[in-house]
Amino acid sequence: MTNPINTRTVPSVSITTARTGASAKANELGMRTMQERAYARRGEQYLLIKSPPASGKSRALMFIALDKLNNQGLQQAIVVVPERSIGGSFADEALTQHGFYWDWQVAPQWNLCNAPGIDEPRVARSKVEAVKKFLASGDKVLVCTHATFRFAVEELGIQAFDNRLIAIDEFHHVSANPDNKLGSQLGAFIARDKVHVVAMTGSYFRGDSEAVLAPSDEGRFETVTYTYYEQLNGYRWLKSLDIGYFFYTGRYVDAVAKVLDPALKTIVHIPSVNSRESLKDKEREVNEIMHALGDWKGIDEATGFHLIQARDGRTLKVADLVDDSDAAKRSRVLAALKDPAHKDDRDHVDIIIALGMAKEGFDWIWCEHALTIGYRSSLTEVVQIIGRATRDAQGKERARFTNLIAEPTAEQSAVAEAVNDMLKAISASLLMEQVLAPRYEFTPRNAGAQEGFDYGPDGYVDGGKNLGVNKETGEVHIEINGLAKPKSKEGQRICKEDLNEVIAAFIQDKPALERGTLDKENTIPEELTIERLGKIVRERYPELSEADQEAVRQHAIAVINITQQAKLALDTFDTPDPAQPPTSTSGGDEAGTAAKGNTDLIDGVRKFINVRDLDIDLIDRINPFEAAYAVLAKTMDEKSLRQIQASIAGKNIKITEDDARELAKRALQFKTERGRVPDINSADAWEKRMAEGVVAFARYRAQVKAAQAQGGAGNG
Repeated sequence: MTNPINTRTVPSVSITTARTGASAKANELGMRTMQERAYARRGEQYLLIKSPPASGKSRALMFIALDKLNNQGLQQAIVVVPERSIGGSFADEALTQHGFYWDWQVAPQWNLCNAPGIDEPRVARSKVEAVKKFLASGDKVLVCTHATFRFAVEELGIQAFDNRLIAIDEFHHVSANPDNKLGSQLGAFIARDKVHVVAMTGSYFRGDSEAVLAPSDEGRFETVTYTYYEQLNGYRWLKSLDIGYFFYTGRYVDAVAKVLDPALKTIVHIPSVNSRESLKDKEREVNEIMHALGDWKGIDEATGFHLIQARDGRTLKVADLVDDSDAAKRSRVLAALKDPAHKDDRDHVDIIIALGMAKEGFDWIWCEHALTIGYRSSLTEVVQIIGRATRDAQGKERARFTNLIAEPTAEQSAVAEAVNDMLKAISASLLMEQVLAPRYEFTPRNAGAQEGFDYGPDGYVDGGKNLGVNKETGEVHIEINGLAKPKSKEGQRICKEDLNEVIAAFIQDKPALERGTLDKENTIPEELTIERLGKIVRERYPELSEADQEAVRQHAIAVINITQQAKLALDTFDTPDPAQPPTSTSGGDEAGTAAKGNTDLIDGVRKFINVRDLDIDLIDRINPFEAAYAVLAKTMDEKSLRQIQASIAGKNIKITEDDARELAKRALQFKTERGRVPDINSADAWEKRMAEGVVAFARYRAQVKAAQAQGGAGNG
């Protein structure tokens, strides 16, 4: 009989950290690295801070806001958070004790996140009167939720907020979509140009598939970026982080028992009751998970935590955030989790089981394992959940994120949905790999040494295969033959600050991901790297010139493929020991996989560029999902994988009119460079594809002319 659970354990991303301790070091004003970097831009009217969880964004905002209030002439500061629980991050702070000029103080009546009630429209509207009173007062700081702020702006008008700072936490909740009221209001504030805005996000890309702001508005923001690479390498304790998507068949509650190690501090996010994975009874699901941990022994009256006697005799404390049948009990559990007296107590709680809570703004530094069942609603949400496990804490050396998803099989009735979930999990993994990698500075060949970069003992060599590293930021300088440089200011900004936005859109592009991962034998890499990615860039940045659109495309694919090839060069995908469970706490490398990652990635890049002359054509000829397939092949049942590949390969791939037009343009460029048109019988797959595009485009044009002629004859 086949084992109903498949949880073979090859991490899709596995990194090691340098542990320099720099992330925790403070300057003479009490600012850590990211906060100091943000404070240096405190004079900007529109400031966007992109920084990972636990890097100190809340305190960075306090420093900036206090300077704006005391030195820049602003009347008041309004801090806007997505939900009430995050309001606690902006409680009073005695900043002068650590060397700063002023303390951060919020009068009790102006922290509306502490006011009774929930963020439903009726209650939020009742808080508008409090906002109105604050605006008329002489007090300086208000904290409220996104909902309260939206209603206040609707009722009071944007002019009521003139000469004030609006600080928006978890900025990725905003969108330029007209249906997103906060996004529309923010656009109106920028158009009026009488407020200062500080926006903060830990997602590294904003809006998932939708832009947060219109391009004209976004260009007005100065961006401060502090990367996961810098953050994790600057930790003192955390040594490694593993991220993986694992598959199961049967009931997920049975699979959880295989991957949930009671020895690890864990947050378990169970699936929504509306999802395929759910058993449609959330309380029963929680009970089965607790039963898998051991024998239930009662509830701690003080905290509301369940007490479970584990198989090894230890008593586990489990916080249930799923059960909402008893409001008083739920409040007791939440209060116990937030109790500052236990913030540094590792043994206060062992496992938290949640449904929609404990994602963003939830600070439990001891969390070692974020276990999520089923694919979540967006990549942003996945990044936020992973952030729960990446806090640094004394003695905590390893952290992991596990996405447990149903394996697509021929026997399942909803195979298409299961495949979609699988592809989304791969997307999340690829994005996190990009987020965790160092930033790249790409230039054309022989552009010269870049300031602040170390090129090794021989220094920068003209005509050499140079690799420069900025030891302060971890940024890597790589030269690429034939690389296009953006000419416009906006194109330069995108290549410097927003490539993750482009990459996030690309790896969520189902045709590209599906064909690149599951139909790679029948897919020409350039169909993905040039056609699909080119189309995404054109649609995302229509205001750019064609030359700048191509430059952005080249920079984005260079980031993806160089990271992927560096990873493969490091041979990350060692064969795992199937007998080794994913949550083993035994010594050595987990699951037989060598811990490779961001401190080694630069060596992988060097290996990749040393064995070849790096040019953009070479990069375009690499399937960007090659490494993802290597993981998939080792984690998924071979029979199921072959069945899925066959179903994808059987789809009829049609050249659309837009694709045909772009292929015809590429063919014209080919003719200019080679002196001949692409040959439809060429052995080179991309040349053949361009020739097919020319034929298809001619056919589309002929159809249009025929339709026009027929219409003209009819009118005659």
